Amino acid sequence: MKKLDMIAMILLVIGGLNWGLWGVFDFNVVDYIFGRVWIDRVVYFFVGISAVYIAISWKSIKARWALKR
Repeated sequence: MKKLDMIAMILLVIGGLNWGLWGVFDFNVVDYIFGRVWIDRVVYFFVGISAVYIAISWKSIKARWALKR
């Protein structure tokens, strides 16, 4: 599950950076890399699914990654 957590977090960081760049500089990284094709919709879909996954399972993710003392 930690691998899935990491993939979801990486996608959320990519999505957040994309939104930040778009908001400040009107520059969309996903469109720049992939162009206006169907792949950009797939990327946005997985970023959205990652956000839902993190939001729903936040407590269990936190427990998995907690350091044992």
